[in-house]
Amino acid sequence: MTLARRQPLAADALLQFFAPCPRGLEETLVRELQSLGAGNLRNVPGGVHFEGDALLGMRANLESRLASRILQRVAQGAYRSEEDLYRLAQDTPWEQWHEATTSLRIDVTGVGAPVRSLQFAMLRVKDGMVDRLRERCGDRPSIERQRPDRRVFVFLDAQQCILYLDWSGESLFKRGWRREGFDAPLKENLASGLLALSGWTPEQVLLDPFCGSGTIAIEAALQAAGVAPGARRRFGFERMKGFDRARWDRLRSQPTQARPAVPTIFASDVSEAALAAARSNYARTGLPEGWIQWRQRDALHIDAAPASSGLLLSNPPYGERLEIKGRQSLAQADAFWPALGTMLKQRFAGWTAALFTSDLEIGQRMRLKPSRRTPLFNGALECRLFRFEMVAGSARKPQAQSSGDTPKAQTMPSDSVP
Repeated sequence: MTLARRQPLAADALLQFFAPCPRGLEETLVRELQSLGAGNLRNVPGGVHFEGDALLGMRANLESRLASRILQRVAQGAYRSEEDLYRLAQDTPWEQWHEATTSLRIDVTGVGAPVRSLQFAMLRVKDGMVDRLRERCGDRPSIERQRPDRRVFVFLDAQQCILYLDWSGESLFKRGWRREGFDAPLKENLASGLLALSGWTPEQVLLDPFCGSGTIAIEAALQAAGVAPGARRRFGFERMKGFDRARWDRLRSQPTQARPAVPTIFASDVSEAALAAARSNYARTGLPEGWIQWRQRDALHIDAAPASSGLLLSNPPYGERLEIKGRQSLAQADAFWPALGTMLKQRFAGWTAALFTSDLEIGQRMRLKPSRRTPLFNGALECRLFRFEMVAGSARKPQAQSSGDTPKAQTMPSDSVP
């Protein structure tokens, strides 16, 4: 078993980090972390490993729109039994980061781990941490599941154990502006990922016709304003021993990047309750009221696109969510999806439509051919971000149109994983 690697929270020490993210966003997160100054990046399913100093760790927490957490790797070693996990935890210098009276939470995940149970593995890691702090500091930390002062994450595979110190506290998708949820809202970092994968920029008109509690539209507005996603919240590293408050205050006080124009964002939903939640959430961002134009309307009854071109990006309802949206008459997907496809073809020529859904047959149901299918996961739920190029005219030959079939929108060739 290899001994723990000592990595104090020194200003210029090179630290090893891991940023988990929704699966499917790994490559996009690599590019984001590169832009923040991260080095030696390596993406794996569900996240990105990278290097940097303490300032980069703070910056990644403050500015990453895609990461779920920022974790510092503090120890790694081979193991054969739970007793090896105990020794690895006991050899790790927790006193560099924790006070002895700090409350802790330990989370363990494993892939092919040869342990009795992940729960028992967690207990042995906890025992090693507690014994170390009691021996070095004369007191022991308490274990707190709900509101701990610090969190430690343990990853086990068939041979290696990695111990991570959490720098984030609450998950980074919690930006601080959401108080109202409606109809299983998207997490904020996943919404930002959809915007990135769709290629949206603040100069482009954006419409979400199934906005729910407003996550996609609000994340877009915050990006347009250059507001850091963590600007309204606190982080776990602020309570670590060795935390440089002055350096953190200087980082947070840096001015936001000026944008050339006010964004044009439209968001609508059939539900009055959803719109009320969305407006309430947006008000807490402190952004100008007119940046998002909210409308209560049924997406299937949009009379015209709000501009000649733009991006329609949405997480449309499906299954039981159709009934929640008040469309009992269209509760069957056999009726809903063709109606949505017809509306897009008739009203949104010149637009790109990007729809995020777990219904992997959405293109067939809408009778549209996607130009791109990007695999993503919403938690454990396998999804796709389908992209449709809504070009004026028809992809069918004239003789096919004369038979009475509904013309399909023209599309670009498929260029991604089905």
